[in-house]
Amino acid sequence: MGVNPLDIIREYLPFLASGTLFTIGFSLGGIIFGTILGLFICFGKMIRNKLLRAPFVCYITFFRGTPLYVQILIIHFGLVPLIFHQSNGIVAGVIALSLNEAAYIAEVFRAGIQSIDEGQTEAARSLGMDRLQAMRYVILPQAVRRVLPPMGNEFISLIKDSSLIAAIAAPELTYWAQAMGAQYAIVWTPYLTISFIYLILTLTMSFLVNRLERRMATK
Repeated sequence: MGVNPLDIIREYLPFLASGTLFTIGFSLGGIIFGTILGLFICFGKMIRNKLLRAPFVCYITFFRGTPLYVQILIIHFGLVPLIFHQSNGIVAGVIALSLNEAAYIAEVFRAGIQSIDEGQTEAARSLGMDRLQAMRYVILPQAVRRVLPPMGNEFISLIKDSSLIAAIAAPELTYWAQAMGAQYAIVWTPYLTISFIYLILTLTMSFLVNRLERRMATK
């Protein structure tokens, strides 16, 4: 007789709980650092000087045009050992997700900012604001409202994409599902279990983003 799937899940429950926390941590790290870096890259790409704009364009082109899985491997086996003199799956995972997410968030923010009528910047300048103040107090607050839906989609995608860092032995959900499957030579139990957990995480994120959208729409 085979092992009861519920017994296997019960045995791995502490590992799956830990993996869920790591998945949430990787996703939050990617969201926070990716948003900060993405906003910086967004402004860099909007520089009018082509020479100064070129590095930001190249950054976005590279990270949007190459597979996240390959980026993870490059960062884990190349970049992290170069900086820290040894590989670290957790550090490499956060860096890879952040750098990748920044490229997409930069484009989302750029589209949101450029969708605001140029006349509003001119009106702010006529009131005595410089370009930085106009961007901070007039343009960005409106752009944030417009980019919330695509940003929410990016964050949901990031939660799912975090499963790729199992390839570098980062102890998140997919890593423990692979361990469960290897130990008991099974497929359905581990991967259906983590699929359900990922579904809960993405639905929760979708709910939070929708709540935030409604709150900002009433302001």
